[in-house]
Amino acid sequence: MPSSTLSRVQARPSRGYWWYLLPGAIAFTVVVAVPFAANIYLSLTKWSGIGDPRFVGLDNYTRLLHDEVFWTSFRNTAAMVIAMVVVPTLAGLVLAATLFDVIGRRFGPKAASFLRATFYLPQVLPVVVAGILWGWLLRPDGAVNAFAEAIGLGAHDWLGDPGTALPMVMLVMIWVQIGYPVVIFMAALQRVDPDLYEAAEIDGASWWHRFTAITLPQIRPETFVVTLTCTIAALKVFGPVWALTRGGPNNATTVPSYFAYNAFFNKLQVGYGAAVATALTLLIVAISIGFLKAQGRVEEAS
Repeated sequence: MPSSTLSRVQARPSRGYWWYLLPGAIAFTVVVAVPFAANIYLSLTKWSGIGDPRFVGLDNYTRLLHDEVFWTSFRNTAAMVIAMVVVPTLAGLVLAATLFDVIGRRFGPKAASFLRATFYLPQVLPVVVAGILWGWLLRPDGAVNAFAEAIGLGAHDWLGDPGTALPMVMLVMIWVQIGYPVVIFMAALQRVDPDLYEAAEIDGASWWHRFTAITLPQIRPETFVVTLTCTIAALKVFGPVWALTRGGPNNATTVPSYFAYNAFFNKLQVGYGAAVATALTLLIVAISIGFLKAQGRVEEAS
């Protein structure tokens, strides 16, 4: 067979593979691209949801830059990043390594699997249900205050006090989020060569030395995945804030997603809410690109 004919035969199947991308491309266009484009258009208008939108250019974005509540919501997002990314990732690393390297060895894989499922259980609950549950526990006549009074500390309006509302929401989000990195990191540890741990143990390495010298380098890709996905979840968190505090008191727990929701549905400022949503989307995209580039540089260096 001539070389030109052979090259044409080999090229035909490669063109056929593009058809497999078509359903995903259509779904992405309908579900993501078109709504995002419509949201950008609405962010350039003034509209109450009734009648025709009035084009105002970048007025909504200029207003955002001078809106103190908007900047407060982003400061609260930084607290959500601590509660949903930093603490769960660090604690999840230690818990997963402990379950895999200590509990699994001493008590068997079934005990480690049971504890892993226990940590993951809050992830099974819908976030709104978890928020309502903790709202019952933290209300003035709830179980937390009953326990506090029983030990002589006195009752407190945990979610109604601007000084304690945000820390309480953060604690709830740590409880909800911590099971996700535990499961991911334990799955990652399954692919680590056990001979590495045995050789390190024979050499007299402690658990902490095995954790820092073997576990962390071996599961670096999963660490990037957990950090990125948890960061995105923290930036767009809405359900628990809505269920626990409605962004209050005095915007102490307002986050950008709830701020946009409030502008959309309560204040009927659709264009302004769309501007908030657009700014949040662009921030998430920028952070995702930054994470992916950082991961690529780390993998190339290693």
